[in-house]
Amino acid sequence: MKRTKLLSILLFTPFLSMAQTEPAPYGATPSERQLRWHEMEMYTLIHFTPTTFQNKEWGYGDADPKIFNPTKFDANQIAAAAAAGGFKGLISVAKHHDGFCLWPTATTEYSVASSPWKEGKGDMVREFKKASHANGLQFGVYLSAWDRNDTRYGTKAYADAYREQLTELMSNYGELFTSWHDGANGGDGYYGGKNEKRTIDRSTYYEWHEKTWPIVRKLQPMAMIFSDVGPDMRWVGNEKGFAAETSWSTLTPKSKDGKPPVPGQVDETNLSTGDRGGEYWIPAECDVPQRPGWFYHEDQNDRVKTPDQLFEIYLKSVGRGGGMNLGLAPMPEGILHDNDILSLKSFGQKLKETFKTDLTAGAMAKASNVRENHEQFSTAKLFDGDRYSYYASDDQVLNPSVEISLPSAQTFDLIRLRENIKLGQRLDSVKISVWENSSWKLIGEATSIGANRLIKLASPVTAQRLKVDLFAPVAPTLSEFALFKEAASNFGLATTERKRVAKQDMTIISADKHVSNAIDNNLRSIWETTTSRSKFIEIRLTKNEWLTGMQYTPRQDAKLAGVPTKYKVYSSKDGKAWQTVAIGEFSNIKANATAQMINFSTPVEAHYIRFEPIEVLSEDKAFSVAEFDLFVK
Repeated sequence: MKRTKLLSILLFTPFLSMAQTEPAPYGATPSERQLRWHEMEMYTLIHFTPTTFQNKEWGYGDADPKIFNPTKFDANQIAAAAAAGGFKGLISVAKHHDGFCLWPTATTEYSVASSPWKEGKGDMVREFKKASHANGLQFGVYLSAWDRNDTRYGTKAYADAYREQLTELMSNYGELFTSWHDGANGGDGYYGGKNEKRTIDRSTYYEWHEKTWPIVRKLQPMAMIFSDVGPDMRWVGNEKGFAAETSWSTLTPKSKDGKPPVPGQVDETNLSTGDRGGEYWIPAECDVPQRPGWFYHEDQNDRVKTPDQLFEIYLKSVGRGGGMNLGLAPMPEGILHDNDILSLKSFGQKLKETFKTDLTAGAMAKASNVRENHEQFSTAKLFDGDRYSYYASDDQVLNPSVEISLPSAQTFDLIRLRENIKLGQRLDSVKISVWENSSWKLIGEATSIGANRLIKLASPVTAQRLKVDLFAPVAPTLSEFALFKEAASNFGLATTERKRVAKQDMTIISADKHVSNAIDNNLRSIWETTTSRSKFIEIRLTKNEWLTGMQYTPRQDAKLAGVPTKYKVYSSKDGKAWQTVAIGEFSNIKANATAQMINFSTPVEAHYIRFEPIEVLSEDKAFSVAEFDLFVK
């Protein structure tokens, strides 16, 4: 009988160890492909089409394929630079809005097959894929839905051709980590020589849910689909690379004008923040160009983002639970400029140096409550390097605290926290304090923790004891607490500043109030038309100058009223006889409100310059400007 009782105990013991109750998932949870994406953190987006050779930001679709001949194209140089920056993936812009395809597609002749590059036998998408894999990067593709070249655009035939292009890309380039689609659709284009504006019903034209995205799901089941509204990751709502301070990974896409939310047809007000308790797990991707624009422009060589600027973007994208997508722009010869390479390398070094040493090594921690008092949910899980093992409290304990003791005092200015997002985004907020002068002193707090939350302190703190207070509507599942010290970055670029006309040598001829705001060297001040008659700005110089270009900087207050998308520039020697010196568009100014450079084809001798907006974003046709600059020989 004793043997029978002992046998029963031995048989029952394994069930005791397995009987610990994990918290039930809370709200929307990520798919396996989304978990992989969160772990990637950073990747790059490569813009290189005939638009590069035209020195434009968006191509009109009218470029002759013969101009596309990158004589030194080196996909490996580009991929190696991305890898040196610590990025984990590369996305080839297989087709941008100009409609030019970087692979020999069967759907159109407007592709590399019609270019002199490699005598029309090249496949740039394939070369980017091979270079990505050779440098340890995952590979993805961007396929613009808008096509400013295709004469079929706006008809069913084009929508079918677009899906054929997508099928080719999803079928012929191995495993892809993303299929990237933006919201730009409809407007002016070449359209096979028609040179007209075309509009579509964005909510129905592409049949995203019915026909287009199912192609990706069938052929690339692990590829993340990006668009304004997901379905796997969403646009963050700006091109600065910053998510909101509170940015939930859950989202309920909101309709616009009563139509279903689809790319280019969505209420954008919640894209930066997400929604607490959103219906779907659709985290934010924060896209931002390495330069002011997405395409290469020679006059931006000294405006490459510094490692410190990139690090700030990392903190406000990856560090707010999202992903960082950095746009790289090769030169016309097909390689990155030395400044871009140096910036990427220095950023990678800064990242590596900052995060190589977790200052909590050897830490001990005690929680106010541990779920079922079991080791499976103990505070030791905060320091084991596994983002899916976790500390948890009992279901009824929603505000536990964890006190942490370091082996010795450490100096830090970065705090990293992670939740086990397999169980949802549970924490509403956290507060971190240090023991100082016999009491707890608050040093940092944050909301929307999720997959990764980085708290940057205003200045370094030295401490040995810390406390973390957790606040959640359900039992929290914190998987990591780590401390780091931001590494310094020694970085500098040789600048080649263009010669500007001094602002005191410029006078704006206008009767409107505050017009001087347009030339006051203050980007925070704005001049905006107050009457319907002020539809252009006229600048008088103190003397005739040989002008090489001008720069328009839009308002920097996140508003769009009066921001032009198309313009004309005129010059005059006497203020009476005028000649047109530039006509163009600020194609991406709505999403990327940076300074817009207008280069004159040849230097122009002028005493007067007139800038006229042809189309503006605001419905009331107002016109606004933060700053104008003129450049001379």
